[in-house]
Formats: sequence, structure tokens, C-alpha cells
Amino acid sequence: MLEELPRFYEPILEMRAIVQAEGEQFDRLGAELADQFRQRFVSTATWGLGDWESELGIVPPAGQPVEQRRSVIRSKTRGFGKFSGRLLQSVAGAYDNGNLDIAFDAPSSTFTIRFASTLGLPPNLDDLKTALEAVMPSHLGVAYSYRYLSVQETQAMTIQQLQAHPLTDFAPFAG
Repeated sequence: MLEELPRFYEPILEMRAIVQAEGEQFDRLGAELADQFRQRFVSTATWGLGDWESELGIVPPAGQPVEQRRSVIRSKTRGFGKFSGRLLQSVAGAYDNGNLDIAFDAPSSTFTIRFASTLGLPPNLDDLKTALEAVMPSHLGVAYSYRYLSVQETQAMTIQQLQAHPLTDFAPFAG
């Protein structure tokens, strides 16, 4: 800031101290404004997520990760209007980073949602189900299709790759 003042202020120690103190205050103010700005967008909000949830009537489970909370908020803000396949895609796309395939089977009146990039069960599947129940008419059904590693995929992996791969728990079929 001293560069903005006339040159004859440079040697005056008091002016240097004043400019230094004001500079620190302006830096702090700039950081605070930038943080406030980040809270106004779901994708960058942190401590402001509570305001979003309160406004939309969302009660998050205790300890829910920030990304899952953001997914619920995105879905809720997208889920307004007349129901259509596009609305369903928009709401469901808020989850799993939008990497979903949605197909409609007319004879059974069922939408099938396939998780394209997630192996196993997505971490916030219950939130997705709740969001879809809120926007879908009751006469339509929804089915979920999950992706797992195939035998061929596992045979092509090294032991280190298999050990490093995030796997979900598996409940064996009892029947």
C-alpha cells in the first residue's frame, strides 16, 4: 500500500506502521469476503452447508461427509418442477458425480439407475432413494443396478492393485 502514497511518506516510520496495520486488516477482510463468497455455492460451501440444509428442510445424519451433504443439497435444488426423465436425470445426477445411466422400461413403468463409475454400493444410496421418492410419481418404480469387478478384470490386476482397490463389504447370498 505504501507504493500508492506519495514518495515523501516512505521515510516516515509512523506512516509505515499505519500502512502495515491497514494492509493486514485489508488482507483479513479480503480473506473473509472470499470465504463468504464460497459459502454461497454448494460445490464450495463448508460451514455454510447448514444454511443450505436449513433453507431446504434437510436434516443431515450426524457425521455425514461434506460431499454427501452437498449431493443431497444439489438434488433438492434440482428436484422442482413437473416430473420427466430429464428431471430424474438431473436429481440422480447430483449423486455419484453424475456418472449414472438411466433407462426406462415402459411395460413395467420402471426406471433403472446404473452406477457407471462406482464399484459396489454408493456411499449415499439412501439419500438418493429419498430424493427420488420426493420427485417421482407413485405409479413409477425404480430399480438400481450396481457395478462389481468381473473375474476377467480381477485376473488382469496385480496383487498390489487388488489390495489397493476400494472394495465394499459383501453379504453372501443365503438361500
